[in-house]
Amino acid sequence: MAKGYLMANLRVNNQDIFKEFSSVALPLIESFGGKLLARGPHADRHEGSVSGIVTLIEFESKEAAEKFYFSDEYQAAKSIRDKGVDTDLMIIEGM
Repeated sequence: MAKGYLMANLRVNNQDIFKEFSSVALPLIESFGGKLLARGPHADRHEGSVSGIVTLIEFESKEAAEKFYFSDEYQAAKSIRDKGVDTDLMIIEGM
């Protein structure tokens, strides 16, 4: 079965909210079987103008990534994040 990947670009407007979100989201990722592969603000951007923190998380499948994203627990964390972080987020199936 192909892995599933959640990719996000986060533009932090409020560091306190981002820290609160991260303290909730990181344990949730692990509890849903996710593995944080990359995270940081220093991606080499060769095209486009999107800025922010890039995050790449691996799950056992696309369905597992979606189960995480649509879970009540993550939606509660997302409601915190949305108060101070602008986000682009995608889920894709690996090859």
